[in-house]
Amino acid sequence: MLLQNLTWPDVAALNKATPVIFPVAALEQHGRHMPLFTDSLLLGEIARRAEERLGDRALFAPLQWLGNSHHHMDFPGTLSAEPRVYLDLLCGLLENFIAHGFKRLVILNGHGGNDVPGKQATFETRQRHRDRHDLLLIFATYWNLEPEAHKSHPGLKQTSMRHACEWETSMVLRLAPQLVKDHRAVPPQEPGNAFEPAARAWTMRDRSEHGHVGDPREASAEKGEALFEAFARGAVAMIERVIAWDGQSWEG
Repeated sequence: MLLQNLTWPDVAALNKATPVIFPVAALEQHGRHMPLFTDSLLLGEIARRAEERLGDRALFAPLQWLGNSHHHMDFPGTLSAEPRVYLDLLCGLLENFIAHGFKRLVILNGHGGNDVPGKQATFETRQRHRDRHDLLLIFATYWNLEPEAHKSHPGLKQTSMRHACEWETSMVLRLAPQLVKDHRAVPPQEPGNAFEPAARAWTMRDRSEHGHVGDPREASAEKGEALFEAFARGAVAMIERVIAWDGQSWEG
């Protein structure tokens, strides 16, 4: 079910235990070879596949393309919401559907910069409704939902998601190859380990002159299709856990 295609009486008639999915992504630089809309294109396709498979068991809101991307602002074209503005936007989306009576709300994320404010938004919203025990507020980044994604195609070299990398470039090659420039001429960029396991504050310029991390030279449309299937499968499995939740317990 797509929210934008329903009338308000349609929404009012839904079972309020129906999960509501808010896909959130970004419009930010993706190196010299990839379109600014990469994150939104990829999450949009994953949400489309998930919605097709779930049918009327989950309600999908339109994709929110504006994300928190200040760490990419050294590269022209990036659009970014201030962190507190973005956090409040996500809180507002959740509060809208709590006001409409819905109890199971999922922010499905497709951009690394949204991770901290997204988790904080669900946490703050839960505190405002601390006396309720029937609310389930979830934040999930799609590439974390399928830990075996690196095994989805035998030719994949990377073992995890990077930025404008083999994985993302492969998926855009599958979805919109005309938007990818000469990825085979892009030099690889190692992610490094900075001060792990601590978390170092960074901008993309700290990590990469060209704006990507990983090795786009290894990308192919076939790998992209395998990754889309893996990530859609992971998203569906997570939403099915939300559907199956008993409405009260901590576990799910």
